[in-house]
Amino acid sequence: MSTWMHLETQNSISPLMEQLTFFHDHTMMIMSMITIMVLFIMISMMMNKYINRFLMENQMIELIWTLLPASSLIFIALPSLQILYLMDEINSPNVSVKSIGHQWFWSYELLDFKEIEFDSYMIPSNEQKSYSFRLLDVDNKLIIPYNSLIRMIISSTDVIHSWTIPSAGVKIDATPGRLNQVSFFSNRTGIFYGQCSEICGMNHSFMPIMIESVSPMNFIDWINNL
Repeated sequence: MSTWMHLETQNSISPLMEQLTFFHDHTMMIMSMITIMVLFIMISMMMNKYINRFLMENQMIELIWTLLPASSLIFIALPSLQILYLMDEINSPNVSVKSIGHQWFWSYELLDFKEIEFDSYMIPSNEQKSYSFRLLDVDNKLIIPYNSLIRMIISSTDVIHSWTIPSAGVKIDATPGRLNQVSFFSNRTGIFYGQCSEICGMNHSFMPIMIESVSPMNFIDWINNL
């Protein structure tokens, strides 16, 4: 399982992303079983010379090849629906952050404590440090407390953008004239990156997202120092 996690998805920072990773592994296991079974049947049909004169009207075979795919879809659909409803569930968030997409940067507003607003621009390549990540580091990163439920309220001022943090399992469109919301729960500290996932124009690839998960005390200190 750890091999699939490193090859296909980023290391999770939230329980929701862990469930998405488990669902990915669950679906890949079912798909692998189906692929192996189909290949086995194809090879056996090509290699043998058996003839079944009742094959065209065999009700039992038709019943089997109808029930097996249906049962496979059920085993995939049930956990998928559960995760889908968990992603839309928002219960008493500890911190609410409003993120507004612009061409081509993000602005953030934290209104729970005091009116805090700041813009987040990508650091140009000629201003980056030796330890910076190209096209990912920003001048003002978003600070959030870990072990807290974070509610993101997303909108846009011009075109459709998409606020995305893959390691948190968060991806939601920023639509002009509309407020979308999503929640996530960070269970460890660290710096995590994302990028706009909508083709929003010429500089689409130059509006990254950078969040830092810190302890609640450090988060309060950051709020007081702004």
